Amino acid sequence: MENVHILAQRISTRGDYLPFDSEQFVKRDADPIHKLVEQLQTTLHIDELLTVFAEHAQRIIKLSGLQFHSSLGIAQMHNSDNQYTPYKFDLMLNEEHLGQLVYFCQYQLSDSIKAKLCRLHNALLYPLRNALTYNRVLKLATKDALTGLNNRCVFTDNLAQRIERDRRLQSRFSLMLLDLDNFKQVNDLHGHSAGDEVLVRFAHILKECVRSTDSVYRFGGDEFAIIIDDPEFTTNKVIAERVMHAVRHCHLLSKLAVTTSIGFTLSAMHDCESSIFARTDKGLYKAKADGRNCARTA
Repeated sequence: MENVHILAQRISTRGDYLPFDSEQFVKRDADPIHKLVEQLQTTLHIDELLTVFAEHAQRIIKLSGLQFHSSLGIAQMHNSDNQYTPYKFDLMLNEEHLGQLVYFCQYQLSDSIKAKLCRLHNALLYPLRNALTYNRVLKLATKDALTGLNNRCVFTDNLAQRIERDRRLQSRFSLMLLDLDNFKQVNDLHGHSAGDEVLVRFAHILKECVRSTDSVYRFGGDEFAIIIDDPEFTTNKVIAERVMHAVRHCHLLSKLAVTTSIGFTLSAMHDCESSIFARTDKGLYKAKADGRNCARTA
């Protein structure tokens, strides 16, 4: 055994021993690409991935903005300035097209710069695919599959959060419930595919009629809800009239004699989820009792 030797070296900063090839390990740790991979693996949010990646890409080019286009939509780095010329790169991993990475740069990219960026993309591929997979699963769990609206589970969570915020900050909001008049007749006479088309069109109308601060939900069937981030009672009337006007002027819905009934209410300091929902539901039933195709408050 006297001829057996273990080759090791001390790393002064750690005070322990590593195998003889530890120099390669230390160099790999210092490799900027390796550090980039480690940083990219710390998040599953695509915007954050792009922000981290952009910090490294800026060592190669002076970019002003960075976007990623995929089936999930458009994501971009923090404070992305997209006014300059776009340079597009398709990202592929094992013959799977992940999406398109778009650089915005004031200066033209040479072939050598493009080649360097393509090599840098290799560090992004797996973290990006993981983030895409995570966000697709998350979307399935929180979105209505047919209309793309937030589902009832999200509505329940968001309503509870909004009521708690109302209590703490005395920041009032409105709740609106909507359903479609004569929807069962559409399914019975024209089939469920026509009914699905009506739901998709109505969901689109709702998204077009609210502001970016408001949130639209589908419970299932022909039942929908809107949380309106506004303390003014008249805002409910404006949104309700806007929705009913859009429904009346929609060729598909008017052809099938589909209208909408709406109930709404303002939040109160004593409200819980069930009380504000019940009050809004009473407004909806009142709209039904008053002949449908109208908006009422309890």
